[in-house]
Parts: sequence; C-alpha cells; structure tokens
Amino acid sequence: MTDPARPRADLRRTAERYRSTPAPGVETRHAFSFAGHYDPRNIHFGALLACNEETLQPGAGFEAHRHRDVEIVTWVLEGGLAHRDDDGHAGVVRPGMVQHLSAGRGTSHTERNVGGADVPVRFVQMWLQPDVFDSEPSYGLRRVAQAVDAVTLLASGMERDAGTEALRLRRSDAALHLVTAGPGQALPELPEARWRYAHLTAGSIGYRTIAGPRGAGRSMEQGDSLRITGEAFADPVAGPEGAELLLWEMHSDLKLG
Repeated sequence: MTDPARPRADLRRTAERYRSTPAPGVETRHAFSFAGHYDPRNIHFGALLACNEETLQPGAGFEAHRHRDVEIVTWVLEGGLAHRDDDGHAGVVRPGMVQHLSAGRGTSHTERNVGGADVPVRFVQMWLQPDVFDSEPSYGLRRVAQAVDAVTLLASGMERDAGTEALRLRRSDAALHLVTAGPGQALPELPEARWRYAHLTAGSIGYRTIAGPRGAGRSMEQGDSLRITGEAFADPVAGPEGAELLLWEMHSDLKLG
C-alpha cells in the first residue's frame, strides 16, 4: 500500500504499460494489473483501479460485457466512441467530451468505434472504486468548455462541487480535473490531495520530483503517468507544444472488506 505521507512522484512511461489485444482491431495498454496481466504490487493507486489507453480500429469494439460497483470515466482523444447499455443509455463521445458510467448493482454495455468511421478512436478510460455500493446504474455525458492555462473540473463526488456542471461520481472524496497549459507556461495551481494520479494526454511537462534543492528534474511525454503522494511534483512547466493533463484528486485509499 502506498504511504501518502511520503512525498513521491512515481513516473510510469507509456511503453511500460501492459499491452493486450482482447478483440480484433482492439489494442489496450493497462496502467494497472488487468485480466491476464497481474502484479500484486500494482493493483490500484488510491481509489483508482484502472487507467487504460484504448485504440479501436474502424468497425472494432467491445461486445456486451458487464460491470458492477465501479465508476467508469472516459475521455476521448481522437475519433468517436459509441456507448450503449442495457439500462437504455446511449451516446457518442468525441474529443472535448467526458462520459461517466456508474455501474452500481450491475449493467452491461457495448463500446465501439462509431459507425461509418474511417479512423481509429483513441481514448483513456479510468475506473474508480465507489464508496456507495449496489446502487442504481447511472450515466452522464457532457461537453467541456476548455480553456488554456486552467484547471477544469470534469467529474466529482465531493460535496464542495455539488451544483457544478461536473458529472457526479459515487465517491465522496474524489474528483477528476483537466489541466491545460500553453507552450512554456507553468501549470496552474493544482488541487492538493493525499493521492493524485496524473495522465498526460498531449504535449510534455518538465517538473521537479519534490520542491527545493533535493528535487530532481524529470520530464513527462504524451501517454506517461505520475502517481503522486504528499507534496511531490513541484514546479511543473509545459513543453514547447503545451500540455493537457488528466488529474485525479483522491483523499482516501481503496476501501477493503
């Protein structure tokens, strides 16, 4: 279990992810233990259970499969992703949109490259443990008004965010943010939490592992991720093409039992 009191910025390169091809035309790169890839030291970070980079070729997708008691958040990078579930929800997720499926007591859904597409759909899909179980499944989809040099709230279960446009998670102490910065600009002030997980979706970032002279210089490239505890990840600055970062703010660990 990660010690949140110890400041640490654990960099994981995109090439280090587990790779699987679960269906024709489908490629998945897993950040955590998943399916046939199992490492008991890498089953979660905070309340985050999965962060998958997915690529579905034209005509490809995931046939109907079932989930229970998990919060699934999807951010599309390129193309269109068609979602349909057995509770009557359907939608097409495109860049600049965020989708949330709360599986609750159980739901089955399909995910496919949108019909008629001639390019792959690429997306990041993240699974979060809820703290409310056996509930009614729910679905949400919203377009996000993006701004440069900003932290935009995408989804949250926190009381402080009630009444905002953020999709509502069934996890009362977690939130997902989109962080953007222009070329060479310092990232805006980031939310603090005991556990933070960052996934770089575009551009690059230079940073120091911890503040002060003991902090080592590091850099993130597109697809890299950071598992951050305490006050690590200091002085982040976007590279020459700017940066777009998905950032999880989590205030408690996985709940067991």
